[in-house]
Amino acid sequence: MARKKRSAKASQRRSNRAAVSVATSARRSPKERVAALQRTPLAVCETDKNLQAVLAVLRNKNEPVKVRLAAIDSLATAAFSVIAFEPCRKDYIAALREVAQDANQEIRLSALDLLAGQKDGFAQQKLLEGLNEPKKALVPPEKALQLLSYDVHADAYSAARDILKKPPNDDARREALRLLAADANSAPLFEKLLRDKKELREIRQISASALHGLRPERLQKHAREIVLDKTDYDDIKATSLIALTHFGATEGAAGAVNSRGDETLLKAVERLNSGGSTRIKQSARQFLRKYRS
Repeated sequence: MARKKRSAKASQRRSNRAAVSVATSARRSPKERVAALQRTPLAVCETDKNLQAVLAVLRNKNEPVKVRLAAIDSLATAAFSVIAFEPCRKDYIAALREVAQDANQEIRLSALDLLAGQKDGFAQQKLLEGLNEPKKALVPPEKALQLLSYDVHADAYSAARDILKKPPNDDARREALRLLAADANSAPLFEKLLRDKKELREIRQISASALHGLRPERLQKHAREIVLDKTDYDDIKATSLIALTHFGATEGAAGAVNSRGDETLLKAVERLNSGGSTRIKQSARQFLRKYRS
């Protein structure tokens, strides 16, 4: 039995060496090389020779982009085996930091995504630098904000607020707000945006979600006022009803609106149930089932 196991392991190692050989050979087609990298990702850290060969492919700007991306994916998959990959991690991180500044945007983005996911200080510094000095940006501002949200610090909040003052595009503005949804000091901003009927509906929805996490009792207050406002939009009212239904005072949230016995609110919801859109009728029925009984 032991001999069979040794034989199987030896056979697997030969297969892995063959796969790495195909993956790193410029004489093979990109399709063959990508397939080899996808087939045996754990082989990249089996020996230092394998690792350095795959890292060389990743670093080589003359290699086909699809092969370099497959190399990143293979390395990232191998890195999930934390203990087995530990001897390879230092070289892996160094390579990612190098290609995070690659001329190809797909390569840069893939590398920065992996580094940000590991809360890498180098990546955070480069992302913040790009937000503060757009000429040095490695990725678009909306993507930088998204990646910074993996591990938010005060500097990231500051950068997001600067983006909101003069957003380069709508996507960047949305990502800045999503990042600030974890910042307690931003609650007043989200209250203002939620109540602004001239604001984009999506921004108001983001604001409602942010307030639910930051100041749930303030969301409850605004939700009640929105439901009572005959001029507000049905989709925003539906969101408000959901907040009142599922996160009201009966759920134990300190300072939340107690809808049971609130006849003014109950009558307003009954009107919505009889004359609103399909979505708001559904939300109104859920609310009434809970609070009219």
